[in-house]
Amino acid sequence: MFEFFGYIGAFCIGLVLGITGGGGSILTVPILVYLLSLNPVIATAYSLFIVGTTSAFGTFQNFKKGLVAPKTALQFAVPSVIGVYLTRKFIVPAIPDPVFYFASFQFTKSTLVMLLFAVVMFWAAVAMLKKDTDTTVTKTKHPFFTLLKLFLVGVLIGLIGAGGGFLIIPALMRLAQLTIKKAIGTSLLIITLNSLIGFLGDVQTMTIDWPFLLSFTGLSVIGIFIGLYVQKYINEKLLKKIFALFILVMAFFIFYKEVFS
Repeated sequence: MFEFFGYIGAFCIGLVLGITGGGGSILTVPILVYLLSLNPVIATAYSLFIVGTTSAFGTFQNFKKGLVAPKTALQFAVPSVIGVYLTRKFIVPAIPDPVFYFASFQFTKSTLVMLLFAVVMFWAAVAMLKKDTDTTVTKTKHPFFTLLKLFLVGVLIGLIGAGGGFLIIPALMRLAQLTIKKAIGTSLLIITLNSLIGFLGDVQTMTIDWPFLLSFTGLSVIGIFIGLYVQKYINEKLLKKIFALFILVMAFFIFYKEVFS
């Protein structure tokens, strides 16, 4: 039964990615861990492939509509891609398991990953619940700080296996002054590069169940095509609020399950 809902969730991941350009990816790890019983560290690796492949199809569709800025995407992607790859290749394998002992209590690597994920889910939900995305052009900062911020976004994506669209879209609007629709399309290209290149670091360090991964990804790809089609017929702002509330509930659920159960 849980497995059935897990595959339904795969479709929903693509659907939300297609409609909002981000957010759906944050569901991938909880679905893989709690519905399909995967180890959280493996789930973050699989999530990168699922999200990256699904976003690639979405990027292609948006590119045909003129809603992707390739030059801007590459400028934003390079530092974050480096952060994702280095995190998956070196940092994640280097995290000890258990992380530490406290009397008879063991704080495991899996618990660390899921608690970090819960924090990011809470952060994403709060960002999506804001009434309107702030499109005010901020004062240009030194390029070093912008590159550092994008690199750290890549490290975060590498640790939790999510695409990071909720971080990338506002940055594209503020720093590159893109419209919301073009920011969504461009973010999918950045997510594609971040996720798939980050996944290459995992291919070198773990065994991949390709039949499962490809079937799950296939359902997500179907979802993104449908999401892109229905995008113009639905109230995107209302959907984002409903989805944000759902993510908020999920964040508290993960925290409770990892700490108290």
